[in-house]
Amino acid sequence: MSREDTAKDQPSEGRPGERIAKVLARSGICSRRDAERLIAEQRVVVDGDVVLTPATKVMPSQTILVDGKKIPERERPRLWKYHKPTGQVTTHRDPQKRPTVFQQLSPKMPRVISVGRLDIASEGLLLLTNDGELSRHLELPSTGWARRYRVRLLGKIEQTDLDRLKDGVTVNGISYGPIDATLDRAQGANAWLTVSLREGKNREVRRVMEHLGLRVNRLIRTSYGPFQLGKLKPGDVEEVSEKVLREQVGQFIRKFEGER
Repeated sequence: MSREDTAKDQPSEGRPGERIAKVLARSGICSRRDAERLIAEQRVVVDGDVVLTPATKVMPSQTILVDGKKIPERERPRLWKYHKPTGQVTTHRDPQKRPTVFQQLSPKMPRVISVGRLDIASEGLLLLTNDGELSRHLELPSTGWARRYRVRLLGKIEQTDLDRLKDGVTVNGISYGPIDATLDRAQGANAWLTVSLREGKNREVRRVMEHLGLRVNRLIRTSYGPFQLGKLKPGDVEEVSEKVLREQVGQFIRKFEGER
């Protein structure tokens, strides 16, 4: 019998349980977006039936398999700080066979996903978590957390040019929210900035600076909300203590504990 023959499209309306995409994300095996991709590729099976829609609801008693393997039971949410060097991509699998962030991590760590991304040429603080829903929560602009960067530029810029970014800017049809940028120092053809933003769209800092006629030749994320890169060396990992995590995302943690 083929997968198509056994697949069942279970509507979410009127059914108890939680949506399968959310359950997969909370198990830590992937983000919710990646869960939707796995379902579209018919790689998710519940009680022997292939799942066709991320809206399918499941109960705790049901058996969920991804690529034939049972998903792990959800552990308490945990968070790590990683100092990403340049030359690594923030993905679990890279078709171009470039080094990935996750290949560098200790095998003693559980499977983790990133909170947002840093592109291959960028470095600095990357948050990692074992909980896909926590990752999603920390990425949302509504969380209100600023991402702060140290940026080295090639080109001449004045503070008055940077001040115009405080109202946001549109580049090639993409609207970027307010950006706080401070000119720290300029020397010859290079300048160093401190940049703070709250949306963190793909390659946002680079694209906005290119719009101003500048080229970013170094970009270091120094903080993500209350979490600081500090003295963490490139390639090093440090777990955020449970106490600090509760202080910063206590509402999320309490919700998790109530759902166990």
